[in-house]
Amino acid sequence: MLLGRIIGWLFIVAALAAATYEIVAWIGAGDWRMIALGELWFQVDSSSLNGAQAAIQRHLLAWLWDPVMVTILLAPGWVVFGIPGVALLWFCRRRGRRR
Repeated sequence: MLLGRIIGWLFIVAALAAATYEIVAWIGAGDWRMIALGELWFQVDSSSLNGAQAAIQRHLLAWLWDPVMVTILLAPGWVVFGIPGVALLWFCRRRGRRR
């Protein structure tokens, strides 16, 4: 359970970082728009994004990239990290003593 909480907090930190990046971009540009996870990933390391696409299409299932991964990559980064983070923290929370 401790590992689940640690991973959950890491996801929450990543969600906060993505939201902060979005807010800074909003202040800089003067116009707010949601920044997709794929755009964040491309800005951090574009070659690993291309490598992930090639690996999924060649070595896993080719249909997995287009409907599944593209949908995830088009979602806002803070949502993609925030939902699993909150879920992990909820399911791995400390519960009261059982008698």
